[in-house]
This record gives sequence, C-alpha cells and structure tokens, in this order.
Amino acid sequence: MTVIQKIERWGDVHHAKWLDIIRIALGILIFSKGIAIVSNSAALQDLLLQNNVFGFSGMMASLAVHIVGFVHLVGGLLIAIGLLTRFASVIQIPILLCAVFFVNLAHGFSALNSELWLSIIVLLLLVLFWVVGSGPYSVDHSMKKRQDINR
Repeated sequence: MTVIQKIERWGDVHHAKWLDIIRIALGILIFSKGIAIVSNSAALQDLLLQNNVFGFSGMMASLAVHIVGFVHLVGGLLIAIGLLTRFASVIQIPILLCAVFFVNLAHGFSALNSELWLSIIVLLLLVLFWVVGSGPYSVDHSMKKRQDINR
C-alpha cells in the first residue's frame, strides 16, 4: 500500500460529518469566484498585466484568466457535490498558491488584506479536503455504497 493510499484510507475512516457542510460551502465559494472571474475577466487580466506578475503578454494573461475561471467553475462544482473531491482540490491548490504569493503580493501582505486571508483559508481547506476526501454526504460515497450493494 503506497503512502497516498494510506492517506486516502485514513481520510475516509476519520471524516467527520460536519466537514461536509464546510466542503459544500467551500465548493460554492470557489464556484462563485469562478463566476466572478469569468464575468469580469478584463479586470483580472489588467491586474496581471499591470503588476507583471508572471511576465505575461496580453494574450497569455487572457488565456490564464480563462483557464483559472474554468478550473474554479468545474472544481468548485465537483467539490460542492462531493464528486472527485481529492482531484478537484489538487487542481485548485496551484491556483491558490499563486493567488496567495503573487496576486496578493501586489496588494501587500497585511493583516487588513481580506482577499489574502480568504485565499489562505481556502488554500488550507483545499489541503484538508485533499487529505480527508469527500465524506459521507457526497456523490463519491453514494457511488461507493452502490458498488458495495451490487457485489
């Protein structure tokens, strides 16, 4: 049994039911952030170009914004319903790391920067759900239960 399988097994066994409420809220938050990014992509693109965060040109910044928006929409929905939660969390983590260290750097690391704190909390919750998985109130659990009944 590999280390990843041991972590997944531990997470499946030690998952509190109240964590599902937090998982659903996290998924909705990420999904709504994806809607905000897609609906106002020009502002985020200007932020990336203005601060020269990654040295993007206009076309690359536009592509990055659209990819981030799409990943947030799909990943947030998957996390909220509890389908492929670990995978959806893993694909969100690099985006949140960039948000914490590069995008929020433009606003400054201060205790008053609410976007920074939101990004850090979401990043920590994504790592948590990467370890513990989706929980008993999820599509993953329902599918696993149905497979066990059919055997």
